[in-house]
Amino acid sequence: MRRRSELDAAKTDLNRIRSERDQYRRGAADAIEALERLRAAFDALPLGVVIVDVNGNEQLRNEEAARLVDARHTDALAARALSDVLVEATSGETGRVIELHGPPPRTLSLAGAPLISASGRVGTVAVVQDVTERYRLDAVRRDFVANVSHELRTPIGAIVALADTLAAEDAETEVEIMRRLAARIAHEADRAGHLIDDLLDLSRIEGGELQREEVPVRHLVTGAVDRVVVSAGVRSSDISVEGDLPQTTLLVDASQVEGALVNLIENAIKYSDPGAPVFVSATDDGDRVELVVRDRGIGIPPGDRDRIFERFYRVDRARSRVTGGTGLGLAIVRNVARNHGGDVHLDSREGEGSTFVIHLPRASTGQTAKENS
Repeated sequence: MRRRSELDAAKTDLNRIRSERDQYRRGAADAIEALERLRAAFDALPLGVVIVDVNGNEQLRNEEAARLVDARHTDALAARALSDVLVEATSGETGRVIELHGPPPRTLSLAGAPLISASGRVGTVAVVQDVTERYRLDAVRRDFVANVSHELRTPIGAIVALADTLAAEDAETEVEIMRRLAARIAHEADRAGHLIDDLLDLSRIEGGELQREEVPVRHLVTGAVDRVVVSAGVRSSDISVEGDLPQTTLLVDASQVEGALVNLIENAIKYSDPGAPVFVSATDDGDRVELVVRDRGIGIPPGDRDRIFERFYRVDRARSRVTGGTGLGLAIVRNVARNHGGDVHLDSREGEGSTFVIHLPRASTGQTAKENS
């Protein structure tokens, strides 16, 4: 009887041990699963994260941190900066921004902080972020503001100077002189007005809002030509529509696309000899429509072609001042094309002329029509 009692007790102990073992296994499995979920969550972050313990031993480095710091093309500066931030963070929050020469060149932001629990500091965490695009956009914004200030200061300064001169003249000043001064004031005011109009157009276009409507391609082309003939005072014979225009109808923002063509035609006239022909055409290759403006003007040097679509970029600033351009026309053209899912292409030879082609995809037309219905 006693032996049976001992066996029962041993059996109970064994069952208890087995139960505790199973609970431990389940707990360990749950802990491993939780760690794996946490690891997956860290790897999904768009930020690099590195965690070390109080002895400086690395406990975690997520995929983004490995990509930003451990990549082959990253120089030792990133690794050194990360190590320094982790050390500095033991005393409190810290951070720095570093420039990597690449290739490709990049800007990284690193921030560190101590990890504190109820028992005190248990480690340090560092966060690494690629801020290259943010810094690039900040530089573009600063350049844009500086360019706008410069471009507006020139006509406004001229208006003030001319107005002061006119105000200083006495009653005996010749009428012709006063007329010339007044005409100059009107010209500079018109120049400032054009710049402001282009800035407003560019701002609206960059907003991406489109007022789409079904428009025949031939209406876009002939409408743009007619606008240039009226506004620029050129002869209609100076602008030649080449070939038969396609019967294609596009679902586009007609005002934007026609305005882009106007910009290209006006540029072609400005940078060609007086009376030199400008050619406008359109083709439909099934997948896309191409709107083409070609001239026989001065052409664009190879070194300027990559930047020609930037805001305020001018190949020849002296000539631009004479022709009266704002430096925003081609930026507007590119934004219009990209708003419609297309792009703009340039082919140019110095001394022979330039060809600008706006590509507008046809495949997106039906889809957009459904979205707007």
